[in-house]
Amino acid sequence: MESTEPRTNWTFVTHHARILAMISRDPEMRLRDMAAACGLTERAAQAIVTDLENAGYLTRTRRGRRNHYRVTPNTLFRHPAEGHHEITDLLNMLAELEPHPHT
Repeated sequence: MESTEPRTNWTFVTHHARILAMISRDPEMRLRDMAAACGLTERAAQAIVTDLENAGYLTRTRRGRRNHYRVTPNTLFRHPAEGHHEITDLLNMLAELEPHPHT
């Protein structure tokens, strides 16, 4: 008899996409808040931010004790199958899916 349990836990939207979307909504969001929203450790969230920065999707500057992030405009998806699309389209879609506090 085959199991009806899923083989793995996976989602369509990666942690990288979620964190980039959070940063696009709030450029001064704290790492601990990003981590909590994704169910990650702060170290894992930091690694993702570093990945995104190294790949050119965002820049990070220090303002006092806080980081300020800026999503780089006109950046394209990394995979060749989507490489002709800008990530802005995905970020806009994810912003629309964000739960609204008054609904």
